[in-house]
Amino acid sequence: MPEIKVTPLGAGQDVGRSCILVSIGGKNIMLDCGMHMGYNDDRRFPDFSYITQNGRLTEFLDCVIISHFHLDHCGALPFMSEMVGYDGPIYMTHPTKAICPILLEDFRKITVDKKGETNFFTSQMIKDCMKKVVPLNLHQTVQVDDELEIKAYYAGHVLGAAMVQIKVGSESVVYTGDYNMTPDRHLGAAWIDKCRPDILISESTYATTIRDSKRCRERDFLKKVHESIERGGKVLIPVFALGRAQELCILLETFWERMNLKAPIYFSTGLTEKANHYYKLFITWTNQKIRKTFVQRNMFEFKHIKAFDRSYADNPGPMVVFATPGMLHAGQSLQIFKKWAGNEKNMVIMPGYCVQGTIGHKILNGQRKLEMEGRSTLDVKLQVEYMSFSAHADAKGIMQLIRMAEPRNMLLVHGEAVKMEFLKGKIEQEFSIDCHMPANGETATVTTNPSVPVDISLNLLKREMALGGPLPDPKKPRTMHGTLIMKENSLKLVSSEQALKELGLNEHQLRFTCRVQLQDPHSDPDTLNRIYTHLKSVLKGYTIQHLPDGTVMVESIVIKVSSSAEDTSTKVLLLSWSYQVKHFYFYNVISSNTRAVKRLILIAINRQISIVNHD
Repeated sequence: MPEIKVTPLGAGQDVGRSCILVSIGGKNIMLDCGMHMGYNDDRRFPDFSYITQNGRLTEFLDCVIISHFHLDHCGALPFMSEMVGYDGPIYMTHPTKAICPILLEDFRKITVDKKGETNFFTSQMIKDCMKKVVPLNLHQTVQVDDELEIKAYYAGHVLGAAMVQIKVGSESVVYTGDYNMTPDRHLGAAWIDKCRPDILISESTYATTIRDSKRCRERDFLKKVHESIERGGKVLIPVFALGRAQELCILLETFWERMNLKAPIYFSTGLTEKANHYYKLFITWTNQKIRKTFVQRNMFEFKHIKAFDRSYADNPGPMVVFATPGMLHAGQSLQIFKKWAGNEKNMVIMPGYCVQGTIGHKILNGQRKLEMEGRSTLDVKLQVEYMSFSAHADAKGIMQLIRMAEPRNMLLVHGEAVKMEFLKGKIEQEFSIDCHMPANGETATVTTNPSVPVDISLNLLKREMALGGPLPDPKKPRTMHGTLIMKENSLKLVSSEQALKELGLNEHQLRFTCRVQLQDPHSDPDTLNRIYTHLKSVLKGYTIQHLPDGTVMVESIVIKVSSSAEDTSTKVLLLSWSYQVKHFYFYNVISSNTRAVKRLILIAINRQISIVNHD
């Protein structure tokens, strides 16, 4: 039986460095190629040695697909393509293609220029990597080669995020990347059609969480920011450049306008302009409200939010600062955090998930003394708040997507093992399907039952209906009989007459014969005549003919008599019927009495003449 194999090289029972290897129908596809925020050594990138110990990856991979621009999904891409070696196509949506190189360059600057790390990709490598990108449009089926095709669906989460369906023949896999089933202030909800894939590979970041109402979360967020500002504190909101940043900026901008607040709000320099540029460029990826009002007012041009300069961090008085990155693992957000951490009036609000090993993860788990670089320690006195504005599907959203897509099997990635285990049990219980959760380097194998699509000719369907059968139910299997023709890689079921006509073949009739041996001293014509007379008397209601060629026909069954060469008193009766009669009898198409007729003929002959032998 055909198999689909799925091996996480990253994000297997873990959040970070998403990289999933899928083998389907003889094709190998890499889904995402991310880095891990919690590591600064070799562990930050996926282990590509699983694919090959030496040599380039081009020979082993048919394509690479990137779901969105977050670094835990694309951060290892230049390393993989330029340093390990891959020259094949890399697929991503247009917004991801535009934003991805900017974030990769920021990541490279922090890692190489500021931290002085070597053995890292260069700016030129990022450019060379992006030359291999093939852009995807939503709902467009892209033919990678003669057998492999992919199709992107809207995932919400961030601008340009996409779920991807991968098909080889009748086998298919859907990979969600990160997705959000709830619409927000600037993006719509994820959507996919009822594609019934063999495997649905889903993120499970919030596998055990069911979020409260979004309105309540927004109210609590604004209340906490307002209270901190009122007592003269500074509020740090670590975010990633695009996504939650825009969501929370829209929220604060509206609140500041309504409350007529004067405290300054700042955003990391340069990123606001870039964000506005790309939201204008890809306005079709935003939600309906923003698309409608875009002509009159650009929701991303803020009156109260100004560009941030690092010198502002030392200014007296209250302020709100959005700074990148979102997990406090490096960059401007970490620098500001270090300056403000010692003042209990200040506050840091973590609006999204933080992976293990990051400063964000440590302070959310209550750590108040932090070991920083150079063995220095940092006392954390400011208030730490966690408010989930993360654009990941919660447990309810994951179940909703399963109902939408109706997969035959589930596979969970991008989550914590204990939480995944709980969700796995819920999925298997509710949907009665197998759910897998392989760790990094483990392979989950799913056996598939491929279906072969066949077109049925209209004439054949009409004949089926004319015979009084029920109309075909698309949800139930139904037996159809005809001739299967393969033409230009497609299959069609047609009537035998149509098949002969289309293929230019002559019809040949196949007949079945039953031999009956008996003793009768009369001549062959006389024996046949006696059989004819007797059958006329016992088989009333049937068409019985004595034909000039010396045969008797009962319906379509032919009876012929001949004498044995050795003994003329030994007669051999041949009962012959066509293949069609046998075929039609068994499927109740012409006459359910055909077999009964044959039996009655034999009984009639038995009664009239002494049978010596019956084969």
